[in-house]
Amino acid sequence: QVQLVESGGGLVQAGGSLRLSCLASGQPIRTMAWFRQAPGKERVFVAGITKAATNTAYSDSVKGRFSISKINAKNALYLQMNNLTPEDTAVYYCAGTRDFTVPRITSREVDYWGQGTQVTISS
Repeated sequence: QVQLVESGGGLVQAGGSLRLSCLASGQPIRTMAWFRQAPGKERVFVAGITKAATNTAYSDSVKGRFSISKINAKNALYLQMNNLTPEDTAVYYCAGTRDFTVPRITSREVDYWGQGTQVTISS
């Protein structure tokens, strides 16, 4: 069984930065990703990274501002978020797949979800 535990969310002002962390335990995971879900909206892909960290993908809304990384030796996934705006306010979820090897995945392709961490950006 796989467990994903996120941390690092919080409240920051627009223009600020946050770094989210996700610690994984259990069975091996291939592609890992971050999704987010704003109130009243669907859960959407933010960034993804392949198992060996050789390939990454970002949604257009965060490209150039967010950076996904991982340290396999620590079973850790990170999301560095810079130049945050109120539109980035959402619950952020760590996600993992058993089978997919590409960095961009959909929520239907996720096998494992973390519990989510709230990110709130004030204007």
